[in-house]
Amino acid sequence: MTSSPTPDDADSTGIHPADIEPEVRELAEVPAVEVISRAAVMLMSSAAEKLGLSEPDPAESPYLDLDEARRVITALAGLVTASVEYLGPHAGPIRDGLQALQRAFREASAHPDEPGKGPGEKYTGPVH
Repeated sequence: MTSSPTPDDADSTGIHPADIEPEVRELAEVPAVEVISRAAVMLMSSAAEKLGLSEPDPAESPYLDLDEARRVITALAGLVTASVEYLGPHAGPIRDGLQALQRAFREASAHPDEPGKGPGEKYTGPVH
């Protein structure tokens, strides 16, 4: 059973938190570089999870899935390669993150791909 808000639930302005609508930005108002950067960060985070990098011992991670990691890293490489000219100062750190994930994938693989054949390397070139 839920209770009705009481005056004690209001903040110092007298406004109850449930009466405040969160500020929402229209997607059309968001600059392209921000949309691309957020997509890249989401792909990076997903790849890191699928490589087990969120665990102290990645090899023991319950989320380790190299097949899924390969797909996400390849999608990230395509996005980064296609949009690098628009990323400005964000391009370097995003590319560095992508290369770190590509190296982590190679390290996690029992039988590493040949240089140039790893995830996303058809877009980025060989990563050593």
